Amino acid sequence: MSQKQPHPQDAVYQKSMDDPEAFWAAQAENVHWHKKPTKTLQRTTKTLKESGTKHPYWNWYPDGEISTTYNCVDRHVINGNGDKLAICWDSPVTGLKEQYSYAELLKEVETLAGVLREEGVKKGDVVLIYMPMIPAALFAMLSIARLGAIHAVVFGGFSPASLAQRMEASRPKAVMTASCGIEGSKGPMGYKVLIEEAIHKSSFKPEKTIVWQREQLRWDPVLKEEGQRNWQRLVKSAKNRGLKADAVPVKSEDGLYIIYTSGTTGLPKGVVRSAGGHAVGLNFSIKYLFGVHGPGDVMFTASDIGWVVGHSYIVYAPLLAGATTILFEGKPVGTPDASTFWRIIEEYKVTTMFTAPTALRAIRRDDGDNDYFEQIYGNRGGLRTLRALFLAGERSEPSIVQMYQKLLAKHCAGGAVVIDNWWSSESGSPISGIALSAAAGEDFKSTHRHQPLAIKPGSAGKAMPGFDVRVVDDEGNEVKRGVMGNIVMGIPLAPTAFTTLWEDEERFYRGYLKRFDGRWLDTGDAGMIDEEGYISIMARSDDIINVAAHRFSTGAIEQAVTSHPDIAEAAVVGIPDQLKGHLPFAFITLSTHHHPHPAVPDDKLFKEVQKLVREQIGGIASLGGIIQGKGMIPKTRSGKTLRRVLRELIENATHGDFDKEVQVPTTIEDAEAVEVAKAKIKEYFRVKGGELHKATEARAKL
Repeated sequence: MSQKQPHPQDAVYQKSMDDPEAFWAAQAENVHWHKKPTKTLQRTTKTLKESGTKHPYWNWYPDGEISTTYNCVDRHVINGNGDKLAICWDSPVTGLKEQYSYAELLKEVETLAGVLREEGVKKGDVVLIYMPMIPAALFAMLSIARLGAIHAVVFGGFSPASLAQRMEASRPKAVMTASCGIEGSKGPMGYKVLIEEAIHKSSFKPEKTIVWQREQLRWDPVLKEEGQRNWQRLVKSAKNRGLKADAVPVKSEDGLYIIYTSGTTGLPKGVVRSAGGHAVGLNFSIKYLFGVHGPGDVMFTASDIGWVVGHSYIVYAPLLAGATTILFEGKPVGTPDASTFWRIIEEYKVTTMFTAPTALRAIRRDDGDNDYFEQIYGNRGGLRTLRALFLAGERSEPSIVQMYQKLLAKHCAGGAVVIDNWWSSESGSPISGIALSAAAGEDFKSTHRHQPLAIKPGSAGKAMPGFDVRVVDDEGNEVKRGVMGNIVMGIPLAPTAFTTLWEDEERFYRGYLKRFDGRWLDTGDAGMIDEEGYISIMARSDDIINVAAHRFSTGAIEQAVTSHPDIAEAAVVGIPDQLKGHLPFAFITLSTHHHPHPAVPDDKLFKEVQKLVREQIGGIASLGGIIQGKGMIPKTRSGKTLRRVLRELIENATHGDFDKEVQVPTTIEDAEAVEVAKAKIKEYFRVKGGELHKATEARAKL
């Protein structure tokens, strides 16, 4: 009896585990090297200066030299694809649209790189980018990389204090910015005051500030004596003089960019991306996981270049593949309505879309019956090009995966799928997912798209090649399949991943390796791996709720809560309880926006939700309460729910401190949500008479 052949995704993953050097050496053949590496992987140790501690260190293609910009732009023009579309900019907030072929992109990038060189930027320098979602922002990233310099993109709109922190940490030679950003329907927000105040606050002063003038709100005046320069004038002068800069290769392990990710304590962490591993790994992932192979493929990643998703799948990966990328300046709702994503798919014939579950929840909240998707765009066949909808950034609850899977099956390309994937700023590309084109990892050049592995709603798929994902207990010992624990990874990580933090090796060790003595790299996430190898990310490790010595993830309880058809979104936190230590407590938003929103839901809804939690999780996880409302679940600008803020608010309330200030991160999307949550919590406790423990005990018996 013949043994069943493994699925291509499983076979490719096993190859990457059995012989990572051979696997990634083959992938390195798919990018252009200015100096080909003779070695694929180097393993060694580093000794920390302060403590003398040694820890494992690795780097990819140690003696290779590469230019990421050359790989993203020049080589496509040289190979005869200069006329193919590289970038489509769509800005519903301004009503403007622009398109750039690869040849046009090359002209913009080589000229801007020449400008930066004249302004003093050279190989190894850092340039900070503080930009809205406009084409000039992409030109800036590619031009900085073209000179062998390092970019540090900061989300446009961050506070001066946060911007100053990043200036002090990265010490940029120059800042590239714009006169304003446009936040949805709120109108233009001037950057001049923000930048000038940040430079004033920062102990390190960048030499130059290069300003892209937008017509919606100009930066006036441009102060030459303070190093400020008019971007468009510099470029116009350079074009008149024929000024250009060639691509400058860097060593594979040299930094391409720094991206700052919020630490749980202290200053943001500067994740450094190595040039060589990044190019090889991203070029692989865009083809293997996303099924995007080149001209004719159109990728719409609804994120921002300030986040790692934007770096990887708005800018670098689609351009490495020679595909078309959509640069979108807008929101999933409100610019002008909940149909905007579907318009983009139809207008640009998008083949692959990538967004956060939070965006789909917002659309579901505003268009609960999916009229835009089904009745308008779907019925007229406008979505037939779409092969896959990828989700990441937060855990995707099964209800939303299943809902969109039904919609895709009916209105999109044959076999279209919804794929959840899991990753981080540190990994640079997905750690897990379901590959659309696993054959690309078998013979390394194939564009064949096979039948993907089965989708398991609630799971983030299987580990991607190069990522050795395990689940361990608090002592670092592996747990059985299906048991929740700490998600860790074996070393080395895949080539897109970081190997250190910007000028802070001590923090890299303390934050990622120390907990498990260098045996594993700690992701900070909690979850499980089932018998078939599917990974479920249930919560951040600090979002685990301990109920009477039983550990529950917020993700699992939220999944049960949102399985109720009337609930669009839920955030679960722990509330102190004298008997059990903590009880799960849910903040919910109803999917029927016309529904009244008193803080305390009616008994019928509470009983129905409690029943779902008991059936799906167990009686021990019964909710201690529910607060109902709109606009009260705070999120970061990248779509992550700020459960810590809600947890602090509810803990303060149990002590009667309803108005006590909580620490709110600068990355919050809408600070007003915290005030709304405070008011809802106060209303809830007023209705309950402030007798928390009586209320929770009574409700637990329902």
